[in-house]
Amino acid sequence: MRKLVIGDIHGGLKALKQVFAHASVQKDDRLIFLGDYVDGWSQAVETVEFLIDLKGTHHCIFLRGNHDELCLDWLTTWKDNPLWFQHGGEATMDSYLKVDETTRYRHIQFFSGLQNYYQDTENRLFLHAGFTNIKGVEYEYFPAIFYWDRTLWEVALSLDPELPASDPRYPKRLINYKEIYIGHTPVTRIGETLPVNAANVWNIDTGAAFRGPLSVIDADTKEVWQSDPVFKLYPGENGRN
Repeated sequence: MRKLVIGDIHGGLKALKQVFAHASVQKDDRLIFLGDYVDGWSQAVETVEFLIDLKGTHHCIFLRGNHDELCLDWLTTWKDNPLWFQHGGEATMDSYLKVDETTRYRHIQFFSGLQNYYQDTENRLFLHAGFTNIKGVEYEYFPAIFYWDRTLWEVALSLDPELPASDPRYPKRLINYKEIYIGHTPVTRIGETLPVNAANVWNIDTGAAFRGPLSVIDADTKEVWQSDPVFKLYPGENGRN
């Protein structure tokens, strides 16, 4: 059984299907989705429908991203959020304005049921963004940090790779886990298009919402599969560019 970690999709269902084909995803694979299923490309509704169906045939863990929480708030309140609209929400709103109430309710249930984090039996942590409590995720004060934080990745990137974990200056929150898998902050910001490892943190967001590919990584072997750059699969659309 493989443990496959999937980066931020942002409504790019074509990319998800393509990378699943590249990875030859099987029914006995465990699929860990790092969140941000919507906001960007035009297939928000279709992406969530695909994931709901996938849960019926595969072992899936769906984590909560900040864009998923923003979408849920809009689906349940219909309140305008100009900031969300500017950061990919427009495509999601356009997608959902075409659905019936039954579909909308089913998707509200999906978003409401997302997990903030997942920890496996090998002490690997999976979550969308990060955490700040030095004792670990169970001690975090504010759940929104799990899908909004960027400091975990900033700390991992800036850390001297020669500094041993036993050094008193080593970030205490990192030593709680064997490995930490996140999305949220595209590695394209540092000029990369493959998943990046810094300290014990793996960032799998390879910029699918912008001009990068969607990535899947095997948590055991670190083998990576990628889609085409997602913007090429949606000609005529802007995504979050």
